[in-house]
Amino acid sequence: MRSETIETPSEDDEHLTLAQAAATLPGRPHLSTLHRWRLRGVRGVRLRTCLVGGRRFTTRRWLREFCAASTAAGDELIAPTTKPSAERERAIRAAKAELDAAGI
Repeated sequence: MRSETIETPSEDDEHLTLAQAAATLPGRPHLSTLHRWRLRGVRGVRLRTCLVGGRRFTTRRWLREFCAASTAAGDELIAPTTKPSAERERAIRAAKAELDAAGI
């Protein structure tokens, strides 16, 4: 089971299905794009959603926050919020050591 932070919108936030949210964004990204943003994120930033009755919803505020954070990360104004796992760090160190040993 995946552990996620429970996010609930405020009472003033309008719930949008991901399809509705896609329709409000410039370029009208495909529904699968919003699912990818929620699951994998962009530049370490994930789109916040909530699950209501088996359907995923987001809010206009969460969309604005996602766009601002992913833009800032893309502009290298902030560091990504995720860091490599310990296993990935070990693999990176091993690869660097192998390259150094080979003189590359």
